[in-house]
Amino acid sequence: MDAIYRYQRYIYDATRKYYLLGRDRLLAELEPPAGGSVLEIACGTGRNLILAARRYPNVRFYGFDISSAMLETARAAIARKGLAGRLSVAEGDAADFSGERLFGVHGFDRVVISYALSMIPPWRTALQCAMDAVAPGGRLHIVDFGEQERLPRFFKSGLRAWLAKFSVEPRAALEAELEALALRSGGKLTCEHPYRGYATYAVLEKPRAPLSDRSAT
Repeated sequence: MDAIYRYQRYIYDATRKYYLLGRDRLLAELEPPAGGSVLEIACGTGRNLILAARRYPNVRFYGFDISSAMLETARAAIARKGLAGRLSVAEGDAADFSGERLFGVHGFDRVVISYALSMIPPWRTALQCAMDAVAPGGRLHIVDFGEQERLPRFFKSGLRAWLAKFSVEPRAALEAELEALALRSGGKLTCEHPYRGYATYAVLEKPRAPLSDRSAT
């Protein structure tokens, strides 16, 4: 990741805003509780965390990324915006992380994954780790590339070829995996495919009590 982003990080936010669709909607719909906590997995340059921290001033934000180069850019941006007091970032692996180990936080009210599962080879493992990090009653918010099923064939083929140059692969089984995760956890899933299928936009709400506890009552 450092090899990919060593130079890209300087233009990353300026270029990605044109095709990472749905990120701002995700931030607007986070609505974390006052005094709550939000974790972004694969936070990159910190763009989402900074915008969210401005939108929700009474919330603590955390993020991690596997790329030390991206984190260097993120820390500089966070410091420039004066948000270091309530926005923390660290180096971590989406497929093997602990909020307790990274930040001393056992569970987060909101966990965000924005256009990252399509770049993580063990993405199913990362998805389960993300859900495990959500506190009871909290939510997992995801936006990523979809199947582009309602877009012209030439556009879909061109987009897939271009994404492949950056080791990005839309996950055709993402919705099915989220449905299975919701079933296992007893959670509530909403999933959409906006922009004619360009993106997958999903929110998975975790129950306040474990499924086993609720089954026993």
